[in-house]
Amino acid sequence: MSNPLAPGALDGKRALITGSSRGIGADTAQNLASAGAAVVINFRNKEARAVKLADAIREAGGTALTVGADLTDPVSVAGMFDTVATEWGGLDVLILNASGGMESGMAADYAMQLNRDAQVSTLNAALPLLAPGSRVVFVTSHQAHFIKTTETMPEYEAVAQSKRAGEDALRALIPSLTEKGIDFVVVSGDMIEGTITATLLNRLNPGAIDARKEAAGKLYNVSEFAAEITQAVVDPIPADHTRLVGDVSSFEPVSE
Repeated sequence: MSNPLAPGALDGKRALITGSSRGIGADTAQNLASAGAAVVINFRNKEARAVKLADAIREAGGTALTVGADLTDPVSVAGMFDTVATEWGGLDVLILNASGGMESGMAADYAMQLNRDAQVSTLNAALPLLAPGSRVVFVTSHQAHFIKTTETMPEYEAVAQSKRAGEDALRALIPSLTEKGIDFVVVSGDMIEGTITATLLNRLNPGAIDARKEAAGKLYNVSEFAAEITQAVVDPIPADHTRLVGDVSSFEPVSE
């Protein structure tokens, strides 16, 4: 899918996208850079992919910076924002895209560490760089956003609960963000074809992707969902601070 923003639409803006060395985060970074934003590509352990993406952005005339950081490590996160402060002096857009919890070999509470605790600590660490008029975007899934009223597949339950906990913790910060003139919006999408999470779920629960596609009528792919996140950077903030992407008819609403 093509970039929804015109070249130059984000000239002068500085954006950091967590977990952006590949997948949705990478496509979002490319979109923002093509629209004129200087972008920080954050990675945990995929440095080669991050560097390749940054090189491609620069070759296309854009501006990109790669910064490795483990979001569950406060020292690592502080170092990332120190680098941004030194290089660019501030940020206009923070996209909280990184998530996980289905990886093997991690601590039992890793999903909650990453999807709740790290999201809040990352935003708090970024606050000194976010001036009035800046925007924070939190990326989640319908399976997590609606988990309080609609069950998800057992294999995704822990991740969904932790991502919803992260969303709730971030929403609790909306009043203080508003006082600072910082916008906040949640972008929620269905299962996204081509992502690692969808692939893992389909491996654990064969047929899950096809079943969800039949129920929803359509599932977005990586570039289509990245385009929605990109658009959320500039669109007016909905009254409920929520941008729902795709069909939600099989999910019951959650009162915010």
